Amino acid sequence: MPERLRKFIGMIALVTLVVVYSLVVITIPIQNIPGAWIWFFYALAGLVWVLPAGLIIKWMQKPPRDREAG
Repeated sequence: MPERLRKFIGMIALVTLVVVYSLVVITIPIQNIPGAWIWFFYALAGLVWVLPAGLIIKWMQKPPRDREAG
């Protein structure tokens, strides 16, 4: 896969991840978490999105297959 295409797909995936993740995180505490724990939940949720984002960025930065051999 060409590097430019992989970075474009990765960018779309990152934007989608952030939008969907934020919408999911916003709706969870309203329904399930009692008062004082909401702050802890938001602090943890604010850090957890970095893990899948890091995997997407790692995939985006992989060298093309023709460069891996040399």
